[in-house]
Amino acid sequence: MSSHPPIGEVDGKAEAIEDMFDAVAPRYDLLNRVLSLGIDRYWRTRTVRLLADEQPTRVLDVATGTADLAIKAERMLHPRKIVGVDLSAEMLAHGREKLDRLGLSPRISLVQGDAATLPFEDGAFDAALVAFGVRNFEDLHAGLRDIRRVLRPGGTLVVLEFSRPRRFPIKQLYAWYNRHVLPRIGGTLSPAQSAYEYLPRSVAAFPDGTDFLDRMDTAGFTDLLWTPLTFGIVSLYRGVVPHRSPSAS
Repeated sequence: MSSHPPIGEVDGKAEAIEDMFDAVAPRYDLLNRVLSLGIDRYWRTRTVRLLADEQPTRVLDVATGTADLAIKAERMLHPRKIVGVDLSAEMLAHGREKLDRLGLSPRISLVQGDAATLPFEDGAFDAALVAFGVRNFEDLHAGLRDIRRVLRPGGTLVVLEFSRPRRFPIKQLYAWYNRHVLPRIGGTLSPAQSAYEYLPRSVAAFPDGTDFLDRMDTAGFTDLLWTPLTFGIVSLYRGVVPHRSPSAS
């Protein structure tokens, strides 16, 4: 199989994404720090902070990768239960090693699964988080709908995802970085250079901003919020499951 996952919502994408992240797993954390200049830690803090007032006791981290966001949620929110789910067995293996080193294995459990068919009961969680994962869903609506299913009425979904800066000169600098710098650094630090060619192409194709809020609305979320961060390089989105949940087609 090609190491280049298809862009957008395409049949077979989930398997390609799993293969790609299995390949980058050994260097994934290092690449995150280098490519974001360390700002990814701040982005994750802002993501979890949106749940601070609610103090959820059961938290789901979808597309958890190596569990960075789950760890941040445990340290900031101290919920009774945190579960991370991801397609990639290799990413989860590195995440479990990290949890063991930090002594957090009893507090955070990691399971393999797909966002569109989550292996959890209806209403099993008070809150769900997704960091840099919705862009990789094979079927965005199915993923958002199933996340809504496993949230209780009144539960909150917070999404952190790359977005496209609109203003000069950040828009032009961002495009130059993605075209020339990101693939070169990614190729130097990881054998899976194609993963870092896929990233900017997938960001360009993703329905960000108000378009993503529309997707959340269609999936049945209300009280929608969109907050661009770092000149619009990433965005935070929040939605709430209504107490009388509408059916999503």
